[in-house]
Amino acid sequence: MQSKPKSKNSKIVIGFALVFTSLAVLIIFLGYKNVVSIQIMLLMLIALIGFYVGFGILAITYRFIQTLK
Repeated sequence: MQSKPKSKNSKIVIGFALVFTSLAVLIIFLGYKNVVSIQIMLLMLIALIGFYVGFGILAITYRFIQTLK
């Protein structure tokens, strides 16, 4: 029995999820080691989430505009 090869989109999604998770763990680690304060750690986590949501909306809008052309 052969398994289906993973599509390109699923590899991209997995890559983004791994990068997001590793950056979040790094930020939490820096807060745990008191390299940055708790407030700065929370601000960086919120900014990281904001970047991912913002660029996600940008990518969805771009794909929607491409379908209209």
